[in-house]
Amino acid sequence: MRRTFNISTVLHLLGYLVFVIGILHLFPLGISFLYAEHLTEGLLLSMLLSLVSGFLAMRIFANGRELSLRDGFLVVSLGWFLMACYGSLPYLFTGAIPSFVNAFFESMSGFTTTGASILADIEAMPKALLFWRALTHWIGGMGIIVLSLAILPLLGVGGMQLFKAEVPGPTADRLTPRIKDTARVLWLVYVGITLVEIVLLTVGGMNLFDAVSHAFATMATGGFSTRNASIQAFHSPYLDGVITLFMFLAGVNFALHYRFLLGRFNAYWRDFEFRVYLGIALGATFFLTFSNFLGGIFDSIWESLRYGVFQAVSIGTTTGFMSADYERWTPLAQVLIFLLMFVGGSAGSTGGGMKVMRLIVVAKQGLIELRRLLHPQAVIPLKLGKQVIPRQVVHAITGFFLLYVGLFVIVSIVMTTLGLDLLTAIGASASCIGNIGPGLGLVGPTDNYAFLPGIGKMILAFTMMVGRLEIFTVLVLFTRDFWSNR
Repeated sequence: MRRTFNISTVLHLLGYLVFVIGILHLFPLGISFLYAEHLTEGLLLSMLLSLVSGFLAMRIFANGRELSLRDGFLVVSLGWFLMACYGSLPYLFTGAIPSFVNAFFESMSGFTTTGASILADIEAMPKALLFWRALTHWIGGMGIIVLSLAILPLLGVGGMQLFKAEVPGPTADRLTPRIKDTARVLWLVYVGITLVEIVLLTVGGMNLFDAVSHAFATMATGGFSTRNASIQAFHSPYLDGVITLFMFLAGVNFALHYRFLLGRFNAYWRDFEFRVYLGIALGATFFLTFSNFLGGIFDSIWESLRYGVFQAVSIGTTTGFMSADYERWTPLAQVLIFLLMFVGGSAGSTGGGMKVMRLIVVAKQGLIELRRLLHPQAVIPLKLGKQVIPRQVVHAITGFFLLYVGLFVIVSIVMTTLGLDLLTAIGASASCIGNIGPGLGLVGPTDNYAFLPGIGKMILAFTMMVGRLEIFTVLVLFTRDFWSNR
């Protein structure tokens, strides 16, 4: 049976996504007017180009038949690339970031919720563009494509293929029978938690602009801040606590939030992945706290706890906010920070990284193989809680793990060939594939990515997209079978 792409529908949907990016320009335009920043011409030009391009694609290319799985992968991967391209236009047309490579890097970092930046002086940027950075985070956090799923069925296009290809985690947890209802539920939960955080941040003394921007970045586990010193600039234990709580919530499977809101108050604790996720956060906090306190980094145990828990959750959920320069911490603390870069949030969260569920499965599979050495004839199922994981899922997760580590190694080697020292190379690679932002070495928590050569920035931008879209979704496009007609 010959398989062909539904190119017309794919291009129609890509045009739809670009059109949505154009509509989102209304928000930075409003901020520009509010603060009299005189960016109207550049933002309008960017908005017009996005709207016209998207509209023409939607009109020229008609909706066709139902999307195949391959079409879904194509829409997601190319859609994310186009989002980054058109998302870079406000930086370019306003002159705030005149280099396309830098603007594309900043835009891709925003939509992939990475938080890596080329900006040396964030506070010198116009507020309209700071808000645009935060908005790209927030949209990318749950996925603009998931948002579109609530509308695409109305246009005659089913959404299940896109949902499988986009939703973070090994499996897509359908909360309701219909995919468009699932998308709406996810976004309602997402918006609701974001609004609660905005209120709590303003209560703690943040102005409304900073509160909205940081809430957007927190819920997306993104990490773009409006301040050069990130959260450290506010010098507030209360704000540290609020942001820590919501970073942790953003790293939890959103299906659990929904069930909790429905009155199933034991939903979190009954979930095996959540218990491991909580255990990792508490364990990392414990070791960071006592390592830094006993190492003389902080004068009191409470101060060490404050910064330890913040950075444990920030890096562990791949948010990347900074409340302290962890490169000044003890060697043990820095090793723990580096290891946390590979963890990420739960499946079904906005966090990046490998995801806790995958790490559980890989660890359990390793233990099963050890048991098989002693009992070679035994049939030992792999379970998550009481649920038996099918072998094909275990194989897929093992493949993901190998590809993730392999990509990390390859990108690290490439970065060293571009002149980066080993610490910076592995820090940048781990940070970008895990969508974290700050790394180690010259891309640490107080540094930026501006010094990298253009090719290095483009490679890391591609790495961000691969990491955000769960490795397979993008890399499958580079296989011969994907493009084969058979």
